[in-house]
Amino acid sequence: MNKLTHTDRAGRALMVDVGAKEIRLRIAKARGHITLAEDTLKLIQDNLLKKGDVLTVAQLAGINAAKHTSDLIPLCHNIVLDGIKVEVLSDNSGVTAQSEIRCTGRTGAEMESLTAVSVALLTVYDMCKAVDKHMIIDNVSLVGKIKK
Repeated sequence: MNKLTHTDRAGRALMVDVGAKEIRLRIAKARGHITLAEDTLKLIQDNLLKKGDVLTVAQLAGINAAKHTSDLIPLCHNIVLDGIKVEVLSDNSGVTAQSEIRCTGRTGAEMESLTAVSVALLTVYDMCKAVDKHMIIDNVSLVGKIKK
């Protein structure tokens, strides 16, 4: 098993020094899903929820979350993001969120992509909690990572 990178020899938290790493284009893609009741899904698709357009608000929340990842995750580096794409789409069992984050630097993109998807799905949950008590967020995962 490999050593954890965010701890020192004594096991204390450590922010990794990435200064010696090569600057590269980094792209990370993530995806996740929230299962919704059929009635809730219909309300979203017809844009009839009192809180507003769920899919657009969730998309914007995901974009904002990607930009603030280092504020949320203590040992995550603050990086300049070159591009953020977040899509939030309804499907036959709920809503799928997916993100693609691009940056040029020594580290980054995975945590930003995962955070974007997670917050987008949490936003759907928040906007629908008054009408659906059985929502399930699942399958949040990194689905692609490229370094060029």
